[in-house]
Amino acid sequence: MIELLLEAERALSFGLVDRAEALYQQVADADPRNSIAVVGLARIALERADDSGALVLARRALAIDPENEAARRLVERMEEVMRTRGEALPAPEPAVQPAPDPAVHSGAPSDEPSQKPRKPSWRDRLLRR
Repeated sequence: MIELLLEAERALSFGLVDRAEALYQQVADADPRNSIAVVGLARIALERADDSGALVLARRALAIDPENEAARRLVERMEEVMRTRGEALPAPEPAVQPAPDPAVHSGAPSDEPSQKPRKPSWRDRLLRR
């Protein structure tokens, strides 16, 4: 997945918007919870002057990963721009529910004491994609 994201970023930097969109969409289709790909799609929407679409996608990315600073900055920026123009902000989408971790939520009783799962670092999240 990382290779596709890097290729999408490269394509976008060269102005190959359609190619970048196809690559980001490929990653998002394979892993709908990949907030990096969703931010990429939001950036594509910005390139196409679709501010509302960019805001919706940036919000989705932030709902997937509340620690995604690129998504947070894009949401803040787009909301500010749209308010300044006097445009109505699109309604927020319903909250994204995290997928249950099968190791933690197997449903089977365990002899192990319950432990709170470790929060993955940014590096862990990047490598997992």
